[in-house]
Amino acid sequence: MTFLKKHALLLLMCLVAGTSMAQMKKLQFEEYELDNGLKVLLHEDRSTPIVTVSVMYHVGSKDENPERTGFAHFFEHLMFEGSKNIERGKFVELIAEAGGYRNANTSWDRTYYYELLPSNQVELGLWLESERMLHAIVDQTGVETQREVVKEERRQRVDNQPYGAIPEELFNRAFSKHSYQWPIIGSMDHLNAATEQDYKQFYEDYYVPNNATLVIAGDINVKETKSLVQKYFGPIPQGKEIPRELPMEPPLDGEIRDTVYDNVQLPAVVMGYRTPALGTDDFYALEMLNKILSDGQSSRMYKSLVDEKQVAIAAFAQNPALEDPGLAIVAGICNMGVDPAQVEAAINEEMEKVRTKLVSEREYQKIRNQVENDMVFNVASMEGIAENLATYEVMYGDANLINTEIQRYLDVTREDMMAAAKKYYNEDNRVVLYWLPTQQNQ
Repeated sequence: MTFLKKHALLLLMCLVAGTSMAQMKKLQFEEYELDNGLKVLLHEDRSTPIVTVSVMYHVGSKDENPERTGFAHFFEHLMFEGSKNIERGKFVELIAEAGGYRNANTSWDRTYYYELLPSNQVELGLWLESERMLHAIVDQTGVETQREVVKEERRQRVDNQPYGAIPEELFNRAFSKHSYQWPIIGSMDHLNAATEQDYKQFYEDYYVPNNATLVIAGDINVKETKSLVQKYFGPIPQGKEIPRELPMEPPLDGEIRDTVYDNVQLPAVVMGYRTPALGTDDFYALEMLNKILSDGQSSRMYKSLVDEKQVAIAAFAQNPALEDPGLAIVAGICNMGVDPAQVEAAINEEMEKVRTKLVSEREYQKIRNQVENDMVFNVASMEGIAENLATYEVMYGDANLINTEIQRYLDVTREDMMAAAKKYYNEDNRVVLYWLPTQQNQ
């Protein structure tokens, strides 16, 4: 979908939806749990003959053994190898032959798989996901194949991508105890050193029904779908209880500063501020504040650093939604010939403003509208509905937030945003990196 078509569709949806997300029709779904602990969410929508079958496993990079990092992301690849009943390499072919599409993604906290299929192929999707959960091939042949795939992915997305290592370098310095300190893609040395038994153990520990949420959204008959879910997932044995005890990260208690040399043309200033876990009041306050700082070319950071002062060619602020207290990233890429200290000073000026002054009423109403529009767009497709239901259930423990989370954003006041900025966006609570071209280190 082109940029213009995408935004035209968003505008149309907003007009149809009315002026407030709160007035939209509630998204209906049914939720239940199998005897083996698998949570199931069903959303019926007969408007188009498609269905999304998805499974979210509550395992991400933070759950890994410190000596075996990268396993969660590695399994995202390995789980397409095949199974006891699916010939190696045929998993993807079966979906394509049915006219479908599939994808997967991994974060610090969870791993997600989905298939988008014609609705008459819902049983295929359920069979494939049940095979992934119970009978996946985890052997040395698959490990060797996917290890090379992951290595190439790291080269493309991190090692050879300008500024690609920003999250990795920031999180490594911001966390000393918690497992957010290592990157999602993990260590290639750890993957190389792991044995076949290491991989099998990870699969047995985490790819179990009591650590998963199955979501089926689209053109389905709920009664028939329940029968199919029981058929394919009911017999899968429950796994052992999964420990969730992770070390608490102590406060930074002082700014951390460092320099990173990278194969880039322009320097950058990158800051990481320790932030609260998702779902907390302060999390929503910072989410709203970050939209003011960095949502589009009319945002404060872009207008100040790029348009007015012209010290940067790009500037942004983002706050990943993490299950445990995480890290907001604020950065500016220097304009040609600009000293990084000038960019840092410009960023500091904007951060000082949000700590000491209430945002304007105009900005406040603007971001409230943006949040409503984002919420509409997030559930504009069956894939979006399925992933949001899974995320709210796994990460927040409440799938119905798909209908109610908007109110948590709208309840944030201008005073809440300023209080959160004072608490989290201060110099004693951050890491500052000067990101410099490699030749400056020669």
